[in-house]
Amino acid sequence: MSQPSRPSRPETVYFFGTCLIDLFYPQAGLAGMELLRREGLRVVFPQNQSCCAQPARNSGYLDEARAVARRQIETFVEDWPIVVPSGSCAGMMRTHYPALFEGQPDAERARAFAGRVVELTWFLVHVLDIRLADKGEPVTVTWHASCHAMREMGVRDEPKQLLRQLSGVTLVEAGHETECCGFGGTFAVRHAEIAAAMVDDKVTSIARTGASAVISGDCGCLMNITGAIDKAGRPIVGRHIAEFLLERCHGA
Repeated sequence: MSQPSRPSRPETVYFFGTCLIDLFYPQAGLAGMELLRREGLRVVFPQNQSCCAQPARNSGYLDEARAVARRQIETFVEDWPIVVPSGSCAGMMRTHYPALFEGQPDAERARAFAGRVVELTWFLVHVLDIRLADKGEPVTVTWHASCHAMREMGVRDEPKQLLRQLSGVTLVEAGHETECCGFGGTFAVRHAEIAAAMVDDKVTSIARTGASAVISGDCGCLMNITGAIDKAGRPIVGRHIAEFLLERCHGA
C-alpha cells in the first residue's frame, strides 16, 4: 500500500512515536510534534501506544505480531491521520497490517487503520505544504534514504525538498544513497558480518561528501550509521530530520 493521494488538511492528527524514538531519540519525536503544531494542527499522542509489531513479524511470530498490532488499532480509534516519523514503522503499519490480518475477524479494521498511516516528511510536503525559514548558520549535510521509506511508503524526494528550503543548508548527495545501511533490525544481529560491511560502505560514502552531518528520517538507520561513524572516529553527526528542521527554524 503506497502513500495516499493528497488528502485534505486535517485539524487533528495522531502521532506515533516509535520504540527507538521513545527509548533513544525522544527529541526527534518532540520535534516532529512541534513541527505539526507550528502548522496549526492539534497533535494527539496516545499514551497506550507501543511497538508497531515489526520485530515480531520479521522474526516469524505472526500471532504475537497481531497481538501487538491490535493494541495500536485499538488505541488510534479516531478517524485522524496517523503521522509517523519513521519510514520503517510507517511501512509496517501501512503496508503489512492488511496482509498480517488477512482472514482475521478484524481484517477490515486493520485495513482502515493502515489507510490512515502517513510518513512525517510526506505529510509535511504534500498535506501541509510547509514553508520553512532558516535561521541557522551555514552547514553542509547529506541525506540517508531509508529503505522502508522509499520502497514501502514511496518517500523519496520529500525530505530533500524540505532540506532545500533551508537557505543556509548545502545538501550534498552521497553516492549509493539508495543502498541499505545494513541495519534491518534483526538482520544486523543474524548477519552481523554482512551488516557491518554494509554500514562501513555507507559511512565511507557519507564521508566522501564532506558533510558535517548526515540527516535521516529513521532512527534505526541513524543508530547504526552514527555508531559506525563514532567507531571510525569521523567528525560527522547524525540527526533525525524533524529535529534538524526544527532547530534550523528556531535558529539553534
